[in-house]
Amino acid sequence: MSTETMIKDTGRLLDVWVAGWAGCRGYKLEKEGRFHAAPRENLDGEFEYFAHDPSDEEFAALAALTLENDKRLLSVLTKDPQRYLALAAAKGLNVSSTSETMMIVDMATQDTEDPWLPDDDLELATSVKDGVHYVVVHAGEKVAASGRVNVVNHTAVFDAIVTDPEFQRRGLGSFIMKSLAAQAFEHDVENGLLLASSDGQKLYAHLGWQQVCNVMVFSGTTEPVQNLSLV
Repeated sequence: MSTETMIKDTGRLLDVWVAGWAGCRGYKLEKEGRFHAAPRENLDGEFEYFAHDPSDEEFAALAALTLENDKRLLSVLTKDPQRYLALAAAKGLNVSSTSETMMIVDMATQDTEDPWLPDDDLELATSVKDGVHYVVVHAGEKVAASGRVNVVNHTAVFDAIVTDPEFQRRGLGSFIMKSLAAQAFEHDVENGLLLASSDGQKLYAHLGWQQVCNVMVFSGTTEPVQNLSLV
């Protein structure tokens, strides 16, 4: 399916992304109505719910489930964030994040060969487990950068792209993405998907990725909550 076609179908994008993301992390997905739920180890087994443009009634039902436990999260993909900010306030949910976006790329635009490491003091390690490709860059005993990718329905889902602060601004973010893309090309891939933090969006845009929609994260607690979808 072309990138342009997928962008028009946020529901399909979410289905593919959640499947790839859950595969990266070993999570067993469940369904809540037409939406997905993942029991998270990081949340002591509690759920994170994922929805794309839920109706008012659907949002109310998901909000009620989220409010049953302070550790639960509700992530909503939408191009109308103000609507869900208002709905969340009406249902007693707190806003944990509004800065993330879903991004997509036509994989035909990406490099197909493994890139070169930017520094001689760095070493690359790649591995595959249960269909998930892992890339890790070491600086001696320390992990300088890492990431993983899982191919689902001809779509490469990139996950947990991390560069240690000590090694930032050395091109490692781009290196990890290009190395993962090269791994993904071992499969029949057409598109790439990921959720991007505000910090990552400039990097991915530089690599040819485009934004699809906002990702809003809600919870029932007033305590700061990290969106665990990205880490």
